[in-house]
Amino acid sequence: MLVDTLSRAVRPFARKLLARAWRQTSITAPQRPFEWSIGIYTGESPVALMAPQDLINPVLTREDVTDVPAGFVADPFMLRVHGRWYMFFEVKNQQSKRGEIALATSTDGRGWQYERVVLAEPFHLSYPYVFEWMNVYYMIPETHQARSIRLYKAVDFPYQWSLVKIVRDGDEYVDSSIFFYQGKWWLLTGLGKAPNHADTLCLLYAEDIHGPWVEHPRNPVITGNAHIARPSGRVVVHEDTIIRYAQDCDPFYGRQVHAFAITDLTTTSYHEQPASTSPIVTGSGQGWNKTGMHHVDAQCLLEQRWIACVDGWSQTEVDDPAA
Repeated sequence: MLVDTLSRAVRPFARKLLARAWRQTSITAPQRPFEWSIGIYTGESPVALMAPQDLINPVLTREDVTDVPAGFVADPFMLRVHGRWYMFFEVKNQQSKRGEIALATSTDGRGWQYERVVLAEPFHLSYPYVFEWMNVYYMIPETHQARSIRLYKAVDFPYQWSLVKIVRDGDEYVDSSIFFYQGKWWLLTGLGKAPNHADTLCLLYAEDIHGPWVEHPRNPVITGNAHIARPSGRVVVHEDTIIRYAQDCDPFYGRQVHAFAITDLTTTSYHEQPASTSPIVTGSGQGWNKTGMHHVDAQCLLEQRWIACVDGWSQTEVDDPAA
């Protein structure tokens, strides 16, 4: 019994040492000039978030990944299920040179334990937008390399996922963000020229989660503006308010995040306005998020108490870290 207990205790540490060895010895894992990590912010609203003083960020880095040689971790989304937090995020696998979707868990949303990769495809995956509907768990990860928007369903939550629907194909859609409002499903998705696909925002809607999905007649609802077009995390629907987070990709990708309140949303109209006079998250000038931040998933805990998973990156000289 004691041997089994010690074995269980040592196993995660051994896996972490193995992953570190992969990163140090594999010729497919060169040193990169930037590194993304994941942190936790809190605040009194989804547009007033900051790093809590009693928490050491980042809460997850590439050093926590134990099953693949990781270049970085980014794009976190959370769900709370039966009192436990589940965080899904991108891991850049340095062997496959693709993004894959990994999982970490937490009892309090502050201290996180890495689990493993839960979804990998022959193409790049990121931005694992997870949500629950009618007691079923779904995910729409970014699959721009497959030129499609793909809906997955949990066959065995949180570890096994299966493709159930290709929502759209034929273009390099990025960071598709789905939400339910006034009896309909709405999906915001980024488009635009490579490499950042940052200057165009399109909108789809459907009566049912499985479609058919309809192009909004106002598309593109934003065009030619890399400061605000590309989605940047979960769309918050709280009481009568809809908050959309937007990446600021000008003059470089991963700079900061703005928030917009969607004030008019119908099958024929769309309007939004700034929800804050300053960025929601931005580079701190030092540490893990020195250079920039580009993602927010805010969750309401209690009235005037919110928790959010965010990401950030650090680099001495700015270039384009898009993956």
